[in-house]
Parts: sequence; structure tokens; C-alpha cells
Amino acid sequence: MTNSQRLVREHDPRVRRSAAAALAGAALLVGAALGVAGLRVQQVHLTYRTEALRAERARADALNRQLDIEVATLRSPGRIETRARQLGLVPPGRDQIRLAREFTAAGTGLAADRSRTAALATPRAPLGQ
Repeated sequence: MTNSQRLVREHDPRVRRSAAAALAGAALLVGAALGVAGLRVQQVHLTYRTEALRAERARADALNRQLDIEVATLRSPGRIETRARQLGLVPPGRDQIRLAREFTAAGTGLAADRSRTAALATPRAPLGQ
């Protein structure tokens, strides 16, 4: 053998294709694993957010119940009457009551019928009692 002769090795195209297929398969596996990990992280994040929203809703519901109780207390007829007396308000006298024109004779504002005036001027029981 002389120096001018070299051994030439032929490349097998099947080896190159199988290496490319293995590399593509590995890339797919890595991509799938990263995708699954990303979805899991997002799931955990959404779970924390859901729990925070549930806690916030529970606080809002408790505050709403408390405010409903406060409104009911402030609207109670006994409290309103007591507060009116503290402010110096008193029930109107008979001479202070004027009826609407549709309930009076000739639109004078004076009562046309004493019995009707008495019926309209008598205090009624508050609603709900």
C-alpha cells in the first residue's frame, strides 16, 4: 500500500435518518415534559387564586349579613320614633293636618267630612306588625 491510497468509508444514510429520528423523538419528549410541568404550575397558581377568591367571598358574605342586620336595626320603627323625639319632632296636631285636594271639598285644603278626616289622620300600625 502506498501513501496515496486512503481508506474511504461510505456513510450509511440509514444511520443519519435514525439519529435524526432519535433526536426528534427526544425533543418531543422534552417538549411534552415541559408542557406538562407548565400546566401543573398553572393549575397550582389557579388553585391558590380560587382559594383566595373563596376567602374573599366568605368575608363579603359576612359583611353583607352584618350590614343587613345594621339596616334592619336602623329601620326599626321604635328606633326611628326615639330618634325623632331626640330631634324634637312630635306627631302633628289636628290643626296641622292638610289633606290633598282630591280628598277635600272644592280644593280648599280643609276637610270636607270630619269622619273622613279622622279616618285618614289616625295613625296606622307599621307594616310587618
